[in-house]
Amino acid sequence: MAWVEQRGMKFRVRLRMTDGTVTTDSTHDRRADAVIRAKEIDVEVARDTFIDPRGGRIPLAEWVPIWESTHQASPATWAAYRSHLRLHILPTLGPLPLVDIRRQHIKTLAVALGKRLAPRSVADVIMVLSMVLQEAVEDRRIPFNPCRGIRIPKGIRAERPHATAEQVAAIVARQARPSDGLMVLTAAYTGMRWGELAGLHRDNLDLTLGSIYVHPDTGALHEVEGKLYLGPPKTNDSVRHIRLPRFLTNLLATHLAEHLHDTVFPGARGYHQRRSNFNRRAWTPALTGGPQRDIPPILPGMHFHDLRHTHKTWLIEDGIPEIAQARRLGHRLAGVRGIYSHVTEPMITNLVDALQRRWETTHPDRPNSTLRHLRPVA
Repeated sequence: MAWVEQRGMKFRVRLRMTDGTVTTDSTHDRRADAVIRAKEIDVEVARDTFIDPRGGRIPLAEWVPIWESTHQASPATWAAYRSHLRLHILPTLGPLPLVDIRRQHIKTLAVALGKRLAPRSVADVIMVLSMVLQEAVEDRRIPFNPCRGIRIPKGIRAERPHATAEQVAAIVARQARPSDGLMVLTAAYTGMRWGELAGLHRDNLDLTLGSIYVHPDTGALHEVEGKLYLGPPKTNDSVRHIRLPRFLTNLLATHLAEHLHDTVFPGARGYHQRRSNFNRRAWTPALTGGPQRDIPPILPGMHFHDLRHTHKTWLIEDGIPEIAQARRLGHRLAGVRGIYSHVTEPMITNLVDALQRRWETTHPDRPNSTLRHLRPVA
């Protein structure tokens, strides 16, 4: 049972906990308010909804490690979470006890972040903070999540560029290392993600069938805090077999015959490539061109990931069923469409034939041969 005690000019609500200790629930300016709160506590205790105020007095900076110890996420996701916590959340809110974090604290943080971060980045930071505080609610340390209901404008996402087959061929032709050019070509004609290509092992490439297998355990290259490692692809649906058009199978066969590395698209020293290095060395120069040498740009601002957008656009142009598009890209159709739609062998044949025709239209003189001789990787 809770009771009211006067302390100076204030009135505090006291109660005895199940372990025999006496604690203060809250402090009020008026006795009437304290009496009402004491009655509320009695009701909450009877309904087993009472929240021990001591649990919420832990500072956010001390609660975060407790949350981290049981929260499950991939290493790459953890790297992003920890970055948001270290750079944006804990410097501002870390010293505050959980019970003292108010809605206005969250909105003030969002406004401050909005002055130096993109809208989607602000939304990501607040999302992480909301997860941390929601766990405190579930742990019955605080009665509600102060992040709940706060809307962060995500801005208008600009439509990403996509390339034509001719533009892809031009980007490939500008690569100093033919291995990089073949990697770009494979991305455009398969829709594979960067990590799936950069981590592709030759054992997962079936040149007889003309198929790439994205392995469930080692199907993608990840980079976390500067370290590279092979791990699962992005989602369970990303585990898939990707059928290749005939020309691409021939190109990859020639490529693999000319180097002995396990990785299909290795760096200059035979190891896995870093995305930042590839962008700086190969991708960006090919797109920006060289105005001083009268080399025009090709889709400046396009990202390597936009080759997935390119592949999806080609499949739509070729009239490929949506379910076949989704499976090829490692996506799952939602709702009834995903349950009752299935990919058939004729769908796959039509898909790869359409990609072959697209290639032959761009390279009518060499439908099945290499763009140029593929040098061994040093």
